[in-house]
Amino acid sequence: MAHIKAKDTVKVIAGSEKGRQGKVIKVIVEDNAALVERLNFVKRHSRAGGKVGQQGGIIEKEAPIPLPKLMLVCPKCSKPTRTGIKKLGDGSRVRYCKKCSEQIDT
Repeated sequence: MAHIKAKDTVKVIAGSEKGRQGKVIKVIVEDNAALVERLNFVKRHSRAGGKVGQQGGIIEKEAPIPLPKLMLVCPKCSKPTRTGIKKLGDGSRVRYCKKCSEQIDT
């Protein structure tokens, strides 16, 4: 079970974006990375797209950030925290905050 999922709020703990928070757009499992909203912008140069009518130029977009450089922010206590996994009575697994012991998944 992943410790970070899409729509989670995360804090960057290492690198050039250290200390900033954002919402996860997408988790890329193959690369062990995540796209975070408005963080880690890179510039890509694109050529005009002939038949498609795509305009050429310099495009800014988010680049993936490795998951070990991200820490989940608990929605209850609003602090960056490690997560654990609990098994509930019905057999489902949920993440919980190791600082305040509250469930993160509902």
